[in-house]
Amino acid sequence: MGDIHPAIRRGNDERRHAGSPHDPLEPLELDAETIASLPSSNVDAIPALHPQWASLDLREVLSRPAAFLSVSQSNSLYKPGGVQYSEGHAYRGSLEATVRAAKAARRAPNFVSFNWIGYTVFRQNYPQTVFDAAQYAHWTGAIEATPEQIAWDDALVPELAELVEPGDKQFNETALQTAFVGTDLPGTLARRKVEVVVITGIHTDWCIEGNARAARDHGLLPIVIGDATGTHDPADEAAAFRRINTFFAPVISSQQFIELVAR
Repeated sequence: MGDIHPAIRRGNDERRHAGSPHDPLEPLELDAETIASLPSSNVDAIPALHPQWASLDLREVLSRPAAFLSVSQSNSLYKPGGVQYSEGHAYRGSLEATVRAAKAARRAPNFVSFNWIGYTVFRQNYPQTVFDAAQYAHWTGAIEATPEQIAWDDALVPELAELVEPGDKQFNETALQTAFVGTDLPGTLARRKVEVVVITGIHTDWCIEGNARAARDHGLLPIVIGDATGTHDPADEAAAFRRINTFFAPVISSQQFIELVAR
């Protein structure tokens, strides 16, 4: 999430809700110039696989018992009225790449766990240190929102919600940047004997990197689908990919993933 969401820091005058308390917050549309400046995909920022991964047969790795993790892909980021909508992810291709990757994973019989992991920026009810309190207030302290509006902001975006099937897990992260702390995700993956976790979502340099790091520390094999992720600022994506690819996990494109899991 980087330097947290300019959209979150809008004053109350810009974020008053209109009409029903079940509606999203009043949409703040992106102007045509801003939209035109956004890259339609970050696939060109994905680096070549680091030489340390050269000995890996990724097709074989991706044939092992695997889990699909979609992280923080909510209305907040992709739909007008979402608190984080001004980051432009609706126009940057990560949602479409995630849909492609999720469908490919669903076709692969070794994917035994699908996890749709939310992340709320409204954290008034979370246990808080003084750091947490300062940070969370900075994100949404100036925004007036009803519980219904917060629930809408947090909800899995419809394009992914329609891919959810019985037996999938839907839950929120409770830690700052990972689903491996404060949830039953580690136990779920262990019980299903998962070895590989394929990660998509927002933001590349926060929750995606955090989950890739944590997955390695839990003895798992994380693979990040680069164009199915996005940073707050597109200019930060190349550095985030390079850091993940160099230290924690291979970063590949959704097209590479689809080809590797095809049977």
